[in-house]
Amino acid sequence: MKQYLSFSEEVKAAQEKGLPIVALESTIISHGMPYPQNVITAREVEQIIRDNGAVPATIAILDGKIKIGLSDEELEVLGNSPDVAKTSRRDLAYLLATKQKGATTVAATMICAELAGIEMFVTGGIGGVHRGAETTMDISADLEELSQTNVAVVCAGAKSILDIGLTLEYLETKGVPVIGYETDLVPAFYTRESDFAVNFRADNPETVAETLRAKWDLGLKGGAIIANPIPEADAMDHDFITNIIETALQEAKENGISGKKVTPFLLGKVKELTEGKSLVANIALVKHNAVVGSKIAVALNK
Repeated sequence: MKQYLSFSEEVKAAQEKGLPIVALESTIISHGMPYPQNVITAREVEQIIRDNGAVPATIAILDGKIKIGLSDEELEVLGNSPDVAKTSRRDLAYLLATKQKGATTVAATMICAELAGIEMFVTGGIGGVHRGAETTMDISADLEELSQTNVAVVCAGAKSILDIGLTLEYLETKGVPVIGYETDLVPAFYTRESDFAVNFRADNPETVAETLRAKWDLGLKGGAIIANPIPEADAMDHDFITNIIETALQEAKENGISGKKVTPFLLGKVKELTEGKSLVANIALVKHNAVVGSKIAVALNK
């Protein structure tokens, strides 16, 4: 297993000193934002993690290795290459074997983080059960990963293009706790709340850290979701964004778009229809998640 892992100097030094480390995914860089905004945002998020007492480890697949922590050049390559594969659990082995470039989704980042001994992971939003999944069976591998991989995920809830109710039902079946950070309601990515309650509320990093430690000490396999709402100032109007998502979903259906192509298509369409406002919100919520995730990582490390 070790022959597949390649640690950046910063992450290696952090592990030797026993410092808290926060994993970051790379799909947001390769498939979530346009260049150069993606690379600029990635660097800013890494710096936010450092500023809050932890060490960032952006994860990607390059040169037949799982890179735990990326250099500036590697970030640039990921953000600017047209041929980076969107990498989930099923894709990891093939991309490593064929030495292709891969940007890790939530599921793949969780796997790689656990292999690297990292317990905390910050992202924008998790994947989930897609609308109409009762007929299409379109359910993100992120949910299955959360049920079996011991990594906690700080996110702004499930992406609002999904069926949040069904996503929560699935997580409940798999025993994955959804912890609301300073909130009683599950955030819906662009908006601060949905119609659904979180399982538990935590108002400080220590409560989250102690809950995670108890969970894993008891041998309760799997991750947890720390649902952290987008800051008030950056949130979008609920009705406005809901109407746009409905329009985008209809267009995806008409164009026969399915599987892993759905999310990038919908996010791109939402960005176009909101005239770029959704991208601004997306960046704001990722940065906010980085602050909260770093604080929890520091508490967990104690």
